[in-house]
Amino acid sequence: MAVHIRLSRGGTKKAPFYRVVVTDQRNARDGRFIENIGTYDPLQNPEALRVDRQRFDYWCGQGAKPSHTLARLIKRQPAVAAVEKAS
Repeated sequence: MAVHIRLSRGGTKKAPFYRVVVTDQRNARDGRFIENIGTYDPLQNPEALRVDRQRFDYWCGQGAKPSHTLARLIKRQPAVAAVEKAS
């Protein structure tokens, strides 16, 4: 089973909102997922990317591959992506 970390689209028409999810690569884009580890809102200024960095690092350590889009977003906004999940 190949596990990927990717964006799952939500929101409404012309107002997208994305969840950062860990899922089996065979599942549909908005289908079943293993874990929700963050959100991405492209409509905020600046774009709001929030990722639970501990869970992201854990899944990468387990062999999960981030999608090209998510990898680009994290690389472009490293300070925002490093936000820890509030406990």
